[in-house]
Amino acid sequence: MTTFGILLFNDAEELDFVGPWEVITGSAMYLASQGDPSDRAVMIAQTMDPVRCNKGMRVLPDHSFDDHPDLDVVLVPGGMGTRAEVRNDVLLGWLAKVGASTVWNTSVCTGSLLLVASGLAKDRRVATHWGFEDTLAERGDCEVVRDARWVRDGNVVTSQGVSAGIDMALWLIGQIHSPAHARAVQRYIQYDPAPPYQADV
Repeated sequence: MTTFGILLFNDAEELDFVGPWEVITGSAMYLASQGDPSDRAVMIAQTMDPVRCNKGMRVLPDHSFDDHPDLDVVLVPGGMGTRAEVRNDVLLGWLAKVGASTVWNTSVCTGSLLLVASGLAKDRRVATHWGFEDTLAERGDCEVVRDARWVRDGNVVTSQGVSAGIDMALWLIGQIHSPAHARAVQRYIQYDPAPPYQADV
């Protein structure tokens, strides 16, 4: 069983985490239907207070930084909140600590800024939202890839904006389980990306 921890913070972009959440939980449901151990996804924030997201959605965390289960995967969404959280030493410290022992560290959109700032994606090849590519590149502590929906560099997988997180999550599910399983999940959620799911990227 793989445990996915999805980081929440105020002004996180909704689809950045809800899209991958749908992929992960769809995968878990499909695994359970086949009689296999299912994965789980949990929402984690600095405190247990409700999180108000970028477009106004309010989300209740499952766990705080102090009481979450061991994680195999961390997913960091983007959104305007990343500009404030990049100065949040508590959040960056938590990411650095947890990410040192996870199998995969991932981000969507400008979540890559927090992965880089925490050290997890420092000096790595990363993707981010097209409108933030120059800003992230100007930091000088990562290599921004501008022509890929998602980029893998070791155990760090970063994706471009919003819907690209769904593509990245499907690819990740394919790595954790199998490409055939990822394609079954893609069919289940009726997602029709262009290009279609590619196991070899």
